[in-house]
Amino acid sequence: MKHKLYYQFAGSCSLLLFVFLGYVVKFYRQWLTGFDNFITSILRSGYPTWNSFFIWITKFANPATIVILALAFLFLFYRGKYYAEALWLFINVGLVSGIVNPLIKLVFQRERPTLEHLVSEHSFSFPSGHACASMILYGTLIFILPGLLKNKQILLGLQIMLGILIVLIGTSRIYLGVHFPSDIIGGYSLALGWLCLTYPYFSEKRFVWRFKNQQK
Repeated sequence: MKHKLYYQFAGSCSLLLFVFLGYVVKFYRQWLTGFDNFITSILRSGYPTWNSFFIWITKFANPATIVILALAFLFLFYRGKYYAEALWLFINVGLVSGIVNPLIKLVFQRERPTLEHLVSEHSFSFPSGHACASMILYGTLIFILPGLLKNKQILLGLQIMLGILIVLIGTSRIYLGVHFPSDIIGGYSLALGWLCLTYPYFSEKRFVWRFKNQQK
């Protein structure tokens, strides 16, 4: 695959960032206090004006929403005979968002911020499940779309919209008082690292499967 090394390098850097953050969270949590407080104070400067908006935005990465959207896209991909896309999406959402991220939370056991929580949360804080899930689901779509759409303007527009949604979801978690900024970065870096490292293999498999289907 063209640019395979670039994806592997980007994925490795993203996972290294996650490992570094995890190490600091586990053993030197106080190092992040200034950074977390600074970013949180900026993002919550509009409180309570933006409460309704961010409560609405955060729902796009709630577990139920992710499951429903993932199943819908899986159905569409399968019906359209985009089997490689369906398999990659299923693995990404099911493994990383559904299993790996919750297990990692148990390793670090970081308590959530002591700010007022505008939504109810009961699990540990690092890494953010919403940040990870949004990057995994909507990020997968960003990677997949170029193989589905030929109109470059529509493609770019959809990718930008999905990228903005991912950023807004992470922002909402900080604004709502349920995550530290470092939690969001941790969730993003874990998911993005996985996507970048596995995308070349997905791309190769997609090419092979489509070639075989054309031969039938």
